[in-house]
Amino acid sequence: MSFEPITGRYLTVTVQGRRQRIYVEMAGEGTPVLCLHTAGADTRQWRHILNDTGLTKDHRFYAFDMPWHGKSLPPEGFQTEEYLLTTEAYIETVLAMSRALGLDRPILAGCSMGGRIALQLAALHGDAFSGFIAIEASDFQPAWYDIDWFHRPDAHGGEMGAALVSANISPHAPDSERWNTLWMFMQSGPGVFRGDLSFYTRDDSLIGRLPRIDTTRTPVHLLVGAYDLTCTPEDARRTAAAIPGATCTVMEELGHFPMSEHPAAFRPFFADALDRMKVPADV
Repeated sequence: MSFEPITGRYLTVTVQGRRQRIYVEMAGEGTPVLCLHTAGADTRQWRHILNDTGLTKDHRFYAFDMPWHGKSLPPEGFQTEEYLLTTEAYIETVLAMSRALGLDRPILAGCSMGGRIALQLAALHGDAFSGFIAIEASDFQPAWYDIDWFHRPDAHGGEMGAALVSANISPHAPDSERWNTLWMFMQSGPGVFRGDLSFYTRDDSLIGRLPRIDTTRTPVHLLVGAYDLTCTPEDARRTAAAIPGATCTVMEELGHFPMSEHPAAFRPFFADALDRMKVPADV
């Protein structure tokens, strides 16, 4: 028996005037890469990357649970409030974690809502990072579903969330990893998935900010699964086309949660994206 190389620790940061105790996992040596999970899930989505010795020999990966997610508790007094993630709070959380970890212009890799906020940061705080890998990310996706279903007294929000996202997992995903991915959504705290989707489906502010992104200073590469129904390849291509110099790759046999649902198929695409961060993106 041997321990995995992943180390987990807690950091306390202040976000919008409130103390947040945040759980972060780390592995590897070299170029820092800060990884962001999807809505309604947690850092476990990145476990295969953090355990990949081929990637960790040249990169030090950091993946943290957003407040209210995974091992990061909600802030004090949460029981009297409604959780609704905002762009401003999300940006401040990512920047606060990067500073607290002492990272010097890390690569930022985020999936789904994490990919959306990565593009927001590329537009508003590009100099704080050395590159952006936006996975399953688009400018804006209005809800084609009622997000209130994920927090009702007559329905299990976690199981409802898992039912929704199951349609966004590729049919090529190994059955074990499909269910591991769904389990994370089943464990989501009450109202958390709904609060994340409020940000994801209602804030369209990124659309007008995309032309601000300077890929000559910080490369931007989008990855999108061919089986993603929430952020389709067309959505990702449209978004990349609005960013001068951005690049985009469609990942065959993958869906909306590629690093979690089918890590073996995702690995070469992610390795290629990391390589693209070493030099300015092709214009």
